[in-house]
Amino acid sequence: MGQSVSSAKLTTRRDCYHSQRSYSRSTVLISPMKTEEAEVIDELSDFISDLPDECLACVFQCLTPADRKRCSLVCRRWLRIEGQNRHRLSLNAQSDLHPLIPSIFSRFDAVTKLALKCDRRSVGIGDEALASISERCPNLTRLKLRACRDLTDAGMLAFAKNCRGLKKLSCGSCTFGAKGMNAVLDNCPALEELSVKRLRGIIDGAAAEPIGPGLAAASLKTICLKELYNGQCFGPLIIGARNLRSLKLFRCSGDWDKLFPLIMDQVTSIIEIHMERIQVSDVGLEAISNSLNLEILHLVKTPECTNAGLGAVAEKYKLLRKLHIDGWKANRIGDHGLIAVAKSCSNLQELVLIGVNPTKLSLEMLASNCQNLERLALCGSDTVGDAEICCIALKCIALKKLCIKSCPISDHGMEALASGCPNLVKVKVKKCRGVTPEGADWLKANRGSLSVNLDMGEHLDVTANDGVVQDNGDGIPPVVAGQIGAPGIASSSTARSTSFKLSGLLGGRSFMACTLRRLASSNGSSRS
Repeated sequence: MGQSVSSAKLTTRRDCYHSQRSYSRSTVLISPMKTEEAEVIDELSDFISDLPDECLACVFQCLTPADRKRCSLVCRRWLRIEGQNRHRLSLNAQSDLHPLIPSIFSRFDAVTKLALKCDRRSVGIGDEALASISERCPNLTRLKLRACRDLTDAGMLAFAKNCRGLKKLSCGSCTFGAKGMNAVLDNCPALEELSVKRLRGIIDGAAAEPIGPGLAAASLKTICLKELYNGQCFGPLIIGARNLRSLKLFRCSGDWDKLFPLIMDQVTSIIEIHMERIQVSDVGLEAISNSLNLEILHLVKTPECTNAGLGAVAEKYKLLRKLHIDGWKANRIGDHGLIAVAKSCSNLQELVLIGVNPTKLSLEMLASNCQNLERLALCGSDTVGDAEICCIALKCIALKKLCIKSCPISDHGMEALASGCPNLVKVKVKKCRGVTPEGADWLKANRGSLSVNLDMGEHLDVTANDGVVQDNGDGIPPVVAGQIGAPGIASSSTARSTSFKLSGLLGGRSFMACTLRRLASSNGSSRS
């Protein structure tokens, strides 16, 4: 029955289209020679009108957001199909968005991923607007809130009750507090990813209300906390997330040495821990070492962590694949810690050392024992010279990517890479004064398949990526509320740095064009 109805629709649409074409041909004089060619072209151009809505929607999904926006302007049918199959939407969440919500979500009625972003100097949407959006998007699975400072705990509660299928929540620079966060955790049992940055409504000190665990604790797999005055109020949530896989802590105040033992006693499924500029010492690292499944560890600017803590971690982390250490040039982590890693972590595939001073002794052990090491980065090290690079070239058989930045190496070290590391495909050297363009060119010439990127650090390199619009994960760029009337509300967001680069590159051209137009107009007026 479904096929007969579909064929009937196609027949009706085709007949209507042919009748319109026959009428247009009867009113236009066409030469006999061109009649047959025109009929063939008309027959070919009719194919797209025969496409079912589902097929046309699949075509739209393969296009870029900007192209989808243009397609929605072709005709009413394309406008309707494009809107009904738009699953991602990003809006400028200013206060004047509220009255436009019904018209927006009547067109985009299948949205499952929504981003609401407001300028820091503008008045954002309030609780009523968020509640109205949640009523029209009950199937929402992802929500991103940026600088929505007028949202309160009440608005988050109303949203959470309407969108119980939410799987990912990311909020930054918002002002709701612990009650709003607990409302989401209590009403969204399918939540898998939680990212919180600069949540202003959380009270600092002993009076802070604990967050979690809630119903979402059982499903949470990723927790990311950034720049929180009292990030430890999320402790109950982290401890209760028994299936947590990734924990990331960035610049969150408080003594985390006290919390990590409690976390590791309850959560045994963590495979990734990222700590950046938090108060943690070897005590916390020893507690983390109880997690036998850890595969990824980032220690970024944690000066209280030493070789002893890293050694305790390495001794038990047999499955460790990625290790990033930014020693902040505190010299608390060096050869001893890296040798412990080399002895125990034979599965290591990626090693990044920033502000750490390894010598040939530890690098040789890492290269010899970690036979699967494919990616190595050495940045800001005073002890990595030509001898260390020669050691890497000789020992790192599986190495594919090598990055060296601000290290005292020269062209002699680059020459060693010409015959070593047989699987090497890319080398990036930045701000190494001893390496010259001639040395990099020599390496390219002697190893043609190797990609060599040399940045002397003396000028601004403009690469091909500078002109590429970066997608923020929402698939479309934010839209000003005043533009809502246009068919293409949603489009792709452009990074701020990209806009600055493009304005700098194109500014000279626009100035020259304006100058030429003025000269042309002045010449024309003088001639007249």
